[in-house]
Amino acid sequence: MQPLKTTITTPSQPVSAAVRYQAFDLLATLVAVVHLDGVVVFANAALEDALGISRRTIEGSQFPDCFTDPLILRNALVGAGSNEFAALRYDAWLRRSSPEPLPVHVVVAQTDVPGEVIVELLPLEQQAKQEREERLIDQAQANKELIRNLAHEIKNPLGGIRGAAQLLEMEIESKELIEYTQVIIHEADRLQSLVDRLLAPHRRPHLVGDVNIHEVCERVRSLIQVEFPKGLQATRDYDTSIPDFRGDREHLIQAVLNIAHNAAQALGERVAAGDAEIIFKTRIARQVTFGKQRYRLALELHVIDNGPGVPDSIKDRIFYPLVSGRDGGSGLGLTLAQTFVQQHHGLIECDSVPGRTDFKILIPLP
Repeated sequence: MQPLKTTITTPSQPVSAAVRYQAFDLLATLVAVVHLDGVVVFANAALEDALGISRRTIEGSQFPDCFTDPLILRNALVGAGSNEFAALRYDAWLRRSSPEPLPVHVVVAQTDVPGEVIVELLPLEQQAKQEREERLIDQAQANKELIRNLAHEIKNPLGGIRGAAQLLEMEIESKELIEYTQVIIHEADRLQSLVDRLLAPHRRPHLVGDVNIHEVCERVRSLIQVEFPKGLQATRDYDTSIPDFRGDREHLIQAVLNIAHNAAQALGERVAAGDAEIIFKTRIARQVTFGKQRYRLALELHVIDNGPGVPDSIKDRIFYPLVSGRDGGSGLGLTLAQTFVQQHHGLIECDSVPGRTDFKILIPLP
């Protein structure tokens, strides 16, 4: 008979804070795990970047001293220790390596580890940016439904108006009256063209293939330079390491062309003076959050012009349909561009001041 084998188990080693909280490194927000006495147990990569100092330096230091008013966090830690709250929120200023402190929204929450709390810092600028992105996405979805429904409602009676005008023209002999029917037919055709443009993103199928963003930019540059051969310089600033990605090349060309064409038309005075410029700039963004999702890599395509800027009266509405800052503009170019980019799970943002307008296209990369 074989003797019984005895297995001896030993207590598992305690898991380090770096292992327990490593998932926090995936977050865009700034996170620190802090003892009730204020000592930092763990700092994530975003906090390290924001403070401009190494994680090794942050961990073991007094976290309240990172704020312009340390007493608020110290009082919050005392409250967390006595179970006065499950989570506490307040606004504060975070000290960092740069001269200006960073305004943040602080969230202090208890963890399942006794004596430790999570302190999450949301930069107020970033929070405002996320809220603006969410509004853009919701707005674009509402615009799409509104445009599609409205276009279909206009299309049917418009055909009837044009047909009736043609029949009327056949019955009358007066040249003066025929001019009136020609006006009706001409305006009906113009409205039909407008409706077709409104429906364009929904009619054409989304044709996916390999897209090189610099081929897209070069196509748009050539079209702009043909239309504006003098007085306008189209400058390249490319990051040639950007990989190809899957997308609809023609839709992206149209989106970038709409933005660049708007910029060129806004540069009228500078074109006449001979110093107008549009810059096509590409970069790779890392660990970015937009559209309520975080992406490891994303394409940043900037279309920058040195024009007068977007008028303040329409800054918040430039992606709305039929909103234009130019006399005679249809107000559809940016609406369609946003639609085409959102088909690629991306987003267009605009930052405009007199002398510099930057339209930034963000598209996730694999």
